[in-house]
Amino acid sequence: MSLTSETSDTSEPRLAEESRHAPPSPPAGRSTWASLRRLVLRLHFYAGVFVAPFLFVAAVTGLLYAGSFQAEKIVYAHELNVPVGKSELPIADQVAAARKAHPEGDVSAVRPSPEAGSTTRVMLSGVAGVDADYTLAVFVNPYNGEVRGALEQYGSTGALPLRTWIDELHRDLHLGQVGRLYSEFAASWMWVIAGGGLVLWFSRRRSRRAIRGATGRRRTLSLHGSVGVWAALGLFFLSVTGLTWSTYAGANITDLRAALGQTTPTVSATVTPGGEHAGHDMAGMEGMEGMEGMEGMDKGGAGAEKGGGDVGLNAVLKAARAEGLSNPVEIVPPADSSSAYVVQQIQRSWPEKQDVVAVDPASGEVTDEVRFADYPVLAKLSRWGIDLHTGNLFGLVNQIALAALALAVALLIVWGYRMWWQRGRGSAFGRPVPRGAWQHVPPYVLVPLMVVIALLGYFVPLLGIPLAVFMLCDITLGEIAYRRGKRTYAPTT
Repeated sequence: MSLTSETSDTSEPRLAEESRHAPPSPPAGRSTWASLRRLVLRLHFYAGVFVAPFLFVAAVTGLLYAGSFQAEKIVYAHELNVPVGKSELPIADQVAAARKAHPEGDVSAVRPSPEAGSTTRVMLSGVAGVDADYTLAVFVNPYNGEVRGALEQYGSTGALPLRTWIDELHRDLHLGQVGRLYSEFAASWMWVIAGGGLVLWFSRRRSRRAIRGATGRRRTLSLHGSVGVWAALGLFFLSVTGLTWSTYAGANITDLRAALGQTTPTVSATVTPGGEHAGHDMAGMEGMEGMEGMEGMDKGGAGAEKGGGDVGLNAVLKAARAEGLSNPVEIVPPADSSSAYVVQQIQRSWPEKQDVVAVDPASGEVTDEVRFADYPVLAKLSRWGIDLHTGNLFGLVNQIALAALALAVALLIVWGYRMWWQRGRGSAFGRPVPRGAWQHVPPYVLVPLMVVIALLGYFVPLLGIPLAVFMLCDITLGEIAYRRGKRTYAPTT
């Protein structure tokens, strides 16, 4: 992939000077591919120059996020881990211990200890001083009921303060909804820049791709292209998956999935006094909330402790286990008297565990279930894509791969700007690619290409709008240069 322009190091300056004031007139036999390559070159150059700063920020913050999983385990080791005991207390007793230490707010969800030596998390919503989009996670020793601490938590992967802060930095630079436009802008253009770089790299003569023996700008270009080619597939993936939960393109993707019948299945969390359930109102736990991909809980849950007519958490968990829901799971209490408990597996690592059941609080019977195996294809791909993008699907290996990709993007951008500097040949820093490339493209190719670009721009607004603005400015500047007799055309050979 190349983030800046590519021109021949052996071309003579006289050629550009001779073509500066002459209208473009491609020689006979000029191929359509050569014309398209010039167009790709110009788009790639300007996209790289102006989008690269946003990509650089996304790469650096993404690198930090990739390392935040392991950092979280170290920083919060006291809250997350306990000595392994002989037997665990009933889950209701663990919740009671958490409520005794923290009676504020309501229990919105409970995550029983997923493995030996791990704490149970009791999530509280409506706690003073805790943002409505977050919960206060109380960490309980499952063996003796000791409360190990309480921390704010965000998202379905249970991000604690450190990872949450880095997550928000990557997602919106801590600027809220407005800040999310930066990450969507970067994701919208990443695949365009990567694709353009691939086209330019593979269209170069093989002898000019080699790094060994090259010097100056040619060496920078070779390094830039070689790393870009190896990273291109990962960059396409990050771009596509990043757009799935973006503000504007993400909404279009959601609408498209709905139109194709590929939405995530839902479980009915509504029960009648007679025990029957109706309506699928628990939205499949896929809320596309930030880097975590899903919000994953009903924050309006009622108390989790056993009350009148409520079989309690112990019976609910037992019913879910009988349906094959192994650890890790999350239990969401009923929202009201006509709602059921919802128990969902929350394992995002491979193999995914995302089965979910609803349990009648009056009888302890399972009233509805949704199995991950029954998800539509696009729903599964969306889930896998998000978890791979966020470093969950393959754990540490996944996180190392993401860190390597982020580092590659940062290096590509640095090399790209260095080529821009070197391309000026000393006196003309950042000399741009000449205009007029589109005039060499045959209409039978140019018209369909413009239609495709228009459609992409409609569905990915932060690609289409900036591209339209650039084209308008470029045409205007070209006309001004023409009237002044200083228009520069793309070389025709």
